[in-house]
Amino acid sequence: MRLTRIAVLLIVLAGVSLTGLPVQAASPAAVAVATPEARAALSSKALTIFNIGPFPVTNSMLVTWIVALGVIIFARYSTRTMKEVPDGAQNFWEFLVESLYDFLEGIIGADMVKKTFWFFATIFIFIFFTNWFGLVPGVGTVGWGEQTANGFEVTRPLLRGGNADLNMTSAMALIFMLLWFVWALQSNGIFGFVMHIFGPKGNTTGFLKYMMIVVFFLVGFIEVLSIAFRPISLSFRLYGNIFAGESLLDAMSHTIQHPAWAKYLFSALLPVPFYFMELLVGFVQALVFMLLTAVFTGVICMHDDEAHEKAHQ
Repeated sequence: MRLTRIAVLLIVLAGVSLTGLPVQAASPAAVAVATPEARAALSSKALTIFNIGPFPVTNSMLVTWIVALGVIIFARYSTRTMKEVPDGAQNFWEFLVESLYDFLEGIIGADMVKKTFWFFATIFIFIFFTNWFGLVPGVGTVGWGEQTANGFEVTRPLLRGGNADLNMTSAMALIFMLLWFVWALQSNGIFGFVMHIFGPKGNTTGFLKYMMIVVFFLVGFIEVLSIAFRPISLSFRLYGNIFAGESLLDAMSHTIQHPAWAKYLFSALLPVPFYFMELLVGFVQALVFMLLTAVFTGVICMHDDEAHEKAHQ
């Protein structure tokens, strides 16, 4: 059941994206690889490469489909014949899932992790492998373009880092906020949800108690604004870091232009140290996104007695 939920969410994440940002259709020029002498500026938005009826498919969406399909196939392959003593792919998959489960249980508690693990694990795995897939050679350098005096210039890449598209990160953040609202109502009820935001905290008596009621009521409006801005901060944090990494690699590969031999040599060597850094960034950003969403959930869903018990474990 848990694996089925993960597969379904991967399909949803791979297929859902906002259409508010403008996209451009691919030119009819043949697909080719850009030469070192010619390159297009790194686009800040995903570009449409083909249409399925009225539905445009961008290069970022294509990457998310490939990653989602790859993760689903690997998960099914790893768990097709379960062994008591795991090895190979099953060993890696169980290590990944169990590590995430134990990590999340320490944040949101044993009860909430049973209800929400399928989402947080999927988010981490999907973001992590999407980030790393964006570093594969050919992503961003193979696509449609035009022949120039300096060589073939790719203007519309066939593939583009999935999380370097603000549509994708925004879709994930909005899906989380919808689930967050559902989990919050399930854990607190409508009255408890409102009291959690606007109700007074702590044990006070007398005049001070009434003062704290007013203070926390006003603080509740600030909390509402904070909740409203969470999808914006989540989406822009992930998008900004991944797009910045792509821009950095692109800049490093074109830092030296003359002489020709140095250009060919250093266009391959200069980005290498930054590739290792981006591997780390890809992992950290997946962890940060999962961690923040888990903390937001734990804060609203864990009651005072549960938090007190966890603090003394």
